[in-house]
Amino acid sequence: ALKLNIHTLTPYAFSADNWKRPEWEVSALMGMLRHYLKSEFKFFSDNKIRLKVIGRRDRLPQDIVQQINDIETLTKAGSSLTLRIALDYSARHAILEATRSLQRAQSFDETSLSETLSGIEEVCDVDFLIRTGGEQRLSDFLLWECAYAELYFTKTFWPDFSHQELITALQNFHTRTRRFGGLEAGKDNLEACQKQTVNHDLPHLEVVK
Repeated sequence: ALKLNIHTLTPYAFSADNWKRPEWEVSALMGMLRHYLKSEFKFFSDNKIRLKVIGRRDRLPQDIVQQINDIETLTKAGSSLTLRIALDYSARHAILEATRSLQRAQSFDETSLSETLSGIEEVCDVDFLIRTGGEQRLSDFLLWECAYAELYFTKTFWPDFSHQELITALQNFHTRTRRFGGLEAGKDNLEACQKQTVNHDLPHLEVVK
């Protein structure tokens, strides 16, 4: 992601529903999280990567919460890449909590809701969603932010998703025409409709997951 000049990367590390998995598996995943938060800190620091965790923290082990708080503080000035890790995350819960929070201000709009959901200062709509492992669903991930995201699905499992796989996905992304509900500037309705039909026949959103 750094080499490809991606501004914000949000991996779905652990969903709110993943607590339903066997206890040994949850414990192993938390152990991996502890390991990588510790081992990757120098890489984050050396490469000016900002780490931000979105999702609930009240159900996480306290030592992991402390690790997260520390690394978020120490990498806050990172400007090359914002790495948002979705941890104990549910988009529905996030939207509900953001709405409750903003209701106290009595007045809010789409921008303020987007800023609250982003977990960072700037609004962070998703341009491109990659789903690995052959699944073709959003699984309660960034539902608000993905309103106009391009979707890409792949049968490659996440542990095998390589640098080259990412390049291939991005090459697919750059073949697409994004209109956000409108028409391309300088195109008449007929030409725009024809192009829309062609776009639907592109690599058929062979989504990455």
